[in-house]
Amino acid sequence: MWLLDQWAERHIIDAQQKGEFDNLAGSGEPLALEDDSQVPEDLRVGYRLLKNAGYLPPELEMRKEAVELVDLLSTVENDDHQRQELNRRLTLLELKLRQAGVSTDFLRGEYAAKLQDKINPE
Repeated sequence: MWLLDQWAERHIIDAQQKGEFDNLAGSGEPLALEDDSQVPEDLRVGYRLLKNAGYLPPELEMRKEAVELVDLLSTVENDDHQRQELNRRLTLLELKLRQAGVSTDFLRGEYAAKLQDKINPE
């Protein structure tokens, strides 16, 4: 394996000397590292691969859909049938999220109110 490491290192040094790394986007700026401390260590690599491929874990996919439904509900006029259908889908998603152990406070705005109270205590 050390031969492969030496070969790669040699190519990197050659590229640096030729200036191929000069003027790259983000050069000189700090790296934006993602905080994956809440993900169990044995799942981090898998989750990162899925994320880079454009996929989300099922819980986050349901959470994303629930947020979209809440936004859609706020734009729907008083069409009872459509509102009932959206509420039914949202309730089902909320139950699934709770079964998966995900807090659903974000759906009711309770988190935002608690955060606002914490930031601006009166």
